[in-house]
Amino acid sequence: MHETRDDVARLQDLLDRSHAAGGRHLRSIITPDRRVDAAELVERLQGMRLLVVATVTADGRPLTGPVDGIFYRGAFHFGSAPDSFRLRHLRARPQVSATHLPGEELCVTVHGTAVPVDVQAGGFRQTLLDIYVPRFGPDWEQFLDSGSRYIRIQADKMFTFHMPPEEGDIS
Repeated sequence: MHETRDDVARLQDLLDRSHAAGGRHLRSIITPDRRVDAAELVERLQGMRLLVVATVTADGRPLTGPVDGIFYRGAFHFGSAPDSFRLRHLRARPQVSATHLPGEELCVTVHGTAVPVDVQAGGFRQTLLDIYVPRFGPDWEQFLDSGSRYIRIQADKMFTFHMPPEEGDIS
């Protein structure tokens, strides 16, 4: 876990504000017992978690695509090639949304602004190495240094949802 107590407190405040600002329909689904608090969320989002990221084209069309998501210091991060459409969209229009949905039992959705990350500064680089070198070998560090760009989603809103398996069982 890379989050400080302050990170977890800020994340909990974001989750609470987001839920409070949600509409009646959202709050009827994401009931208090189905919310995931910040401390549990940090624990559940360790390592690489697949995200579906949404960007917006110049003519207003939403485009989504899968990325490797890294939850670090209370925020989702993801990488892409410098010449990818995704990063071109975000440079022009930094509004971004992402969802982590491994199944019915957990959903995390975030809406915010894409902020470029300097991978060489702070502990994020080591976090990436800790995740990817065991999986892809030591050459992955060269890949990281070859021009990959990372984005942090500066969240305006974040919603969590957890459904215990027995609650979703319709048998």
